Amino acid sequence: MKRELIAELADKLGQPYHELLSIDLSKRDRDEIFKWFLASVLFGARISETIAINTYRQFERDGLLEPKRILARGWSRLVESLDKGGYVRYDFKTADKLLLLADYVIRKFDGDLNLLHDRARNASDLEDQLKELKGIGDITTNIFLRELRDVWPKALPLPQEPVLVAARNLGLIKSKTPAKALGELRGLWRKNALPHRSFVNLEIALLRLGRLYCRKSRCSGCPVKNWCKR
Repeated sequence: MKRELIAELADKLGQPYHELLSIDLSKRDRDEIFKWFLASVLFGARISETIAINTYRQFERDGLLEPKRILARGWSRLVESLDKGGYVRYDFKTADKLLLLADYVIRKFDGDLNLLHDRARNASDLEDQLKELKGIGDITTNIFLRELRDVWPKALPLPQEPVLVAARNLGLIKSKTPAKALGELRGLWRKNALPHRSFVNLEIALLRLGRLYCRKSRCSGCPVKNWCKR
């Protein structure tokens, strides 16, 4: 029964955001990793998912998916790209942040964020080093590392609160603490793994379910309401 539920979750809600943006993380390509980093920064603000996606697409149209190109664009033209994407509320602040981050990635890692992972001692150190970057907090770090679980061995972020809420409502876990819940969910996945899918698909599906339905009590529109134990 749980395998059927996991399959339904993965099919209906489990597309990772990097796939949605046509970013290929599977080969650890430096350019693709940076694209996902840029997208994670955009997703990390208190702004709608739609606006973040539209803004990333605008950056794609403007050829701003590499750190050197972001620096060459300059602050005022970055603001223009952000505004065209709908990122108006945080345009000045985000332009400042992106220029600083692009410069740091070039100077510290020669444009290759894989070096950040490889130099980190462990998962905790990787997260700490990311959060040392100006403007990168817990949310952006979690977004970035969550979809790199299958790519970077040290990418082991704890699940966010919406994931836990949705998983408990569906009876998939009993734990309330993120660390124990992650262990339960990973164990559940190992027993019910789907072909051509990964644990990331399950986590993303639970994240969307928790954000869009469980936390807003939109039970009538929930795509897996028949499975809910609440």
